[in-house]
Amino acid sequence: MLHKAPAAFGLVSFLMHAGLERNRIRKHLLVFALAAPVLAMVTFVGLSQSSKEALSDVNATGVAMLFSAGTFLYVATVHVLPEVGGTGHSHAPVQGKEAAKGLSKVEVGALVLGCLIPLVLSVGHQH
Repeated sequence: MLHKAPAAFGLVSFLMHAGLERNRIRKHLLVFALAAPVLAMVTFVGLSQSSKEALSDVNATGVAMLFSAGTFLYVATVHVLPEVGGTGHSHAPVQGKEAAKGLSKVEVGALVLGCLIPLVLSVGHQH
């Protein structure tokens, strides 16, 4: 919950910079503030309604965690990675500097290796 305050500050700063009206910013902030607790309660109710046998068969908690991890991976690859690689939102070339080409082959290799490490560590691991 500690990241909510800086994230809310960043959201409001971004929306103010975009020129939104104060009432509209408040509505966006309200939705942002309520999203985590409301969806946490919905998830709890959804998981508690199923029997324990059904939960073990479907592994609902694991599926929910996979969805959460996929969301983080999506944000990292689509929104954050281009910024890190230098191919961010700037469409105009900077005078006196070479155009950024993105990630080098070594960086892409390190990224792929980092993604494969959990897979390698889980081989042969049984619960």
